Amino acid sequence: MTGTVAGFKTSAVAAGIKARERLDLALIYSEKPAVACAVFTQNRFAAAPVLLSKKNLQESNHRVRALIVNSGNANAATGIDGMRRAEACVAAIAGALGCSPAEVLVSSTGVIGRPLASEAICNAIPALVQGLLPSNTELLARAIMTTDKVPKIASVTVGNARITGVAKGAGMIHPDMATMLSFIMTDAAIEREELESALHYAVDKSFNSISVDGDTSTNDMVAVLANGASGRVDPGEFREGLRQVCEQLAKAIVRDGEGATKFVELTVEGAPSDEAARLIGRTIARSPLVKTAIFGADPNWGRILAAVGNAGVPLQSDRVDIYIGDLNIVDGNLEEAREKLTQPEIRIRVILHSGSGFARVWTCDLTHEYISINADYTT
Repeated sequence: MTGTVAGFKTSAVAAGIKARERLDLALIYSEKPAVACAVFTQNRFAAAPVLLSKKNLQESNHRVRALIVNSGNANAATGIDGMRRAEACVAAIAGALGCSPAEVLVSSTGVIGRPLASEAICNAIPALVQGLLPSNTELLARAIMTTDKVPKIASVTVGNARITGVAKGAGMIHPDMATMLSFIMTDAAIEREELESALHYAVDKSFNSISVDGDTSTNDMVAVLANGASGRVDPGEFREGLRQVCEQLAKAIVRDGEGATKFVELTVEGAPSDEAARLIGRTIARSPLVKTAIFGADPNWGRILAAVGNAGVPLQSDRVDIYIGDLNIVDGNLEEAREKLTQPEIRIRVILHSGSGFARVWTCDLTHEYISINADYTT
């Protein structure tokens, strides 16, 4: 079955965290200990599940049997009580699976500042464990959704091994992690150092190259579990495969951005360095003026130019060329540019003539619906 990874099972149930009997609790289980690595939010108010997962990774020496995740409640800004509730959920799932609590990662997403319904989660664990199947990947992807409109799944084959990932995210999305979760399973046998290096490379080229609204969350987490069931693979091929999975998921997040009607691929070329290009790209991608112009199909290239200047990067030239597709809109026909901006998929190139630095980021437009979603999020 597409996406099935040897030695892994997943499940999802409605535990009552969300209303209307929606899936809101999911489990990933590895039949044998898996090497695990993760990257987490850079937000200084990291949620209880983030802190507990970091602790468990250290205590287990990065050997993991399970990952439990809920949606509908972030368990963030909940203090000592929030940590105790996260620990209770981990202890309950560890007891049901017969493993150590340190071998369990935990993740949450949803509204910040409200007590986690840990009792409801613990009560749902027997059904969660009973429902474990190798074919439940889509249920897993659906259970972690909040404002997402569609589940996000990606899978590739590397040698004899499979890499399959799911993700959630639609708002509070910006580089250096965002309000997004991604859980990746692979049956490749790979050393921890190789896995960690591959994960950081893949995240840098994917999740840290997207922006929906410029905000980052308290709960962000990308975790990869490798159980070795299908044997060794070439580390370079694995790294590229992991990048492909992460990039597919990252793009899916942008396409599903809250209220988004347009997907934008933005490249910055000719910057003083790759890092300078990335900084400029991120600044353009989070600019409300740029994003609303894209929504309105307004070829106001001055907004892009202003965002380049706001990045604070010294440039060697004051010449900037800006392309929509193959049209240079600085000197081109603005009506033709307007037509290109009405398309659902837009490519923007910014050429700075100040070096060889290059970066690619993905973003979306900013719409009235985005405001409506976030104005009414808890009411």
